[in-house]
Formats: sequence, structure tokens, C-alpha cells
Amino acid sequence: MLFPSDFLTRLEYLSIMSKRVFRGQLLAQRRTRQTGSGIEFSDHREYSPGEDLRYLDWNIYARHGDLLIRRFQEEQDLHVWLLLDCSRSMSLADGRKFELARQLTAALAWIALADLDRISVVACAAGVVQQFPLTRGRERILPLMQFLETLSADRHETRLQESVRQFLHRRPRPGIAVVLSDLFDPHGFETGLDQLRFSGFDLHVIQLHHPLDAEPGLLGDAEIVDLESGRILQTTITEQMLAQYRQLFQQHQQSVRQYCARYNLGCTQSSTKAEFDALVMAMMRQSATS
Repeated sequence: MLFPSDFLTRLEYLSIMSKRVFRGQLLAQRRTRQTGSGIEFSDHREYSPGEDLRYLDWNIYARHGDLLIRRFQEEQDLHVWLLLDCSRSMSLADGRKFELARQLTAALAWIALADLDRISVVACAAGVVQQFPLTRGRERILPLMQFLETLSADRHETRLQESVRQFLHRRPRPGIAVVLSDLFDPHGFETGLDQLRFSGFDLHVIQLHHPLDAEPGLLGDAEIVDLESGRILQTTITEQMLAQYRQLFQQHQQSVRQYCARYNLGCTQSSTKAEFDALVMAMMRQSATS
């Protein structure tokens, strides 16, 4: 079941814990800031004739005779963009990979909504498939969960670069972008993530894999179907081929870790054996110590 009866209770617990653990460091606890007319002092700049005299720092003028304008920081809503992979590889075996990805999407959205941030879910495969529009407020969690329930991992191959290109074409305001995927992109995942980085997004990668991704457990004659391309291969699988496959899988996982470490990005890698709330808690602790 995608959202069991205690799901909202578990989300509420995560929201409470996010405030205790992060104290401003969790995905949805951070704020972007711009200079404006808020209440937190930022710095000074020189006065220009015609400006509002109410913003003059009269204490500095009295002591030094300098005409300086006080500048403040204005707190803005944080925009959290959740890019969810809906390609066929996410439906492997029992579909647990896609189920966990949607549960994580709902959990991260709830934490952001509870903190009065704005969230949007972008379903992707070879491009943008659907989008839950930018929204705010805790009451929006039920429509979001309904949206996630309608999604299916029945699209063809992952093309992260094209998905991100289409997403950026909609001119989203930079904020936090969370990519939830197995990153089994035949064209490579790096370029798509590069586009998000270059566009000013604070990026976190959540890479999920099914135990069968890591260990297919096949030997002998087999008919292998590529879930994303639909190609069928009839072959005889040997121990040597399995060993080569395991090595390639580990290299792929390592390449994701190295990419995220190189650019100081958040990175969460997990098997589908994990529960969504345990993964979010692990992300909290990682963020709190980074």
C-alpha cells in the first residue's frame, strides 16, 4: 500500500524531528535571502539624494557625520522542487522502488509545507511527464498524495538531461531541487545534474536501487528484457558475466557518490529495503553534521 493508515502520523513525527535535528539546516528549513525591507540588519551603503531618510543610520551620522543607509535582509519563501523519476526501471520486480520514491517525495513535501515553504513535484522520464503545481500550506498534502497515487512508472527510458531542460524551460525560481531516481540513464546522469547546479539550485540526489539491481541472481539460459528500451536479449548467463555485472553496478553507484562529493551536493543512496521515514531521518542527521 503506497500510503498506509499511519502515514500522516509518521509524516507529522518527521516534521517535528526536522525542527529538533536541523535547527535551520533541513531541506525545507533553510531560507533564501535577498536585500530588502525586512527586519534583520545586513550592512550599510552610501546615501543617495532623494532616498527615504527613515533608513539613515542616525547613530553613525551623529558620531562620524557619514550619511549611510541601513540595509536589511528580507526572508523569502523557499521553493522546493521534487523531481521524481517515472521511467520503467523504477517499476522493477514488485515496484517497491517507485513506491519508496513516492513516499519519500510525500515526506519531503510535507516537511516543507509544514514550514510554510512552497513545493512542486515534477514527474520525469524521457522528459517532464506531469507536474503538481507550486503550492504551499499543510492542507495541500492530501491533494499531493492523490497526485502521487495517480503516477505510474510505465514510461520509457530515463533522460535526465531532457527532463531538466524542459523543467528549466518553465523558468522555475531557484531553490532546493531534490532528484529521486535510480539514475539508470543510458545517456549519463551528470549533464542533467550539471544543468540544475549551473541554474543556481541547491541540489540533493536520492538514488534508490532494488536488491535485484545489485544482485540479479540469474544463471543459465535467460531472456532478458530491458524495462526502459523494451529490447529483448536471449543469452546464457555465466558466473563471470554476473561478476562483471556486479562490478559495473558498483562503479555506477560510486560514480554518483563521487559526482556529489566533487560538487558538495547532498547524496542519499539506499536499497528499497529501507523505510521512507528512516531515510529522511538519515538525511537530517547528514545535513546537521555537514
